[in-house]
Amino acid sequence: MRGVAVLALAALLASPALAQDEEAYIDDRSTPEAVINSLYNAINRAEYLRAYSYFGADNAPADFETFSKGYEDTDSVDVLLGKSTSEGAAGSTYYSVPVAIDAVGKDGTHTQFAGCYTLRLANPQIQATPPFVPMHIEKGDLKPANGELEAILPASCE
Repeated sequence: MRGVAVLALAALLASPALAQDEEAYIDDRSTPEAVINSLYNAINRAEYLRAYSYFGADNAPADFETFSKGYEDTDSVDVLLGKSTSEGAAGSTYYSVPVAIDAVGKDGTHTQFAGCYTLRLANPQIQATPPFVPMHIEKGDLKPANGELEAILPASCE
């Protein structure tokens, strides 16, 4: 009986639901901050197609294969967001979000980047034909940086 209990405990501890390293799935396009957090959640979960989907159809940083290969040596990414700003233009709202990230390689090395993401939301009330276009990243302008995330986070995107 004791052997069965040990096996049951071992099976429970090995189950994916209890895996300590697995980050919870987040897919939220309701705010610019949520989109950026969802992007890095997808990267941290090695869900590169989902990560790629947060970019606009005409604004992806590279073709999908190149994009996904760019993360093959990445173990995890920590992101710090600044205060977003917005402005309206011709039926769309554009958002700017300052970011600082710390990318941890599979070999344990840390590399920091800082800059801004620009996101766009076409007014949902005037989208009349499929497919619906949710809030998405229009562009990312991040450059290598060094230091703690709080120190390298841009004060604004202006």
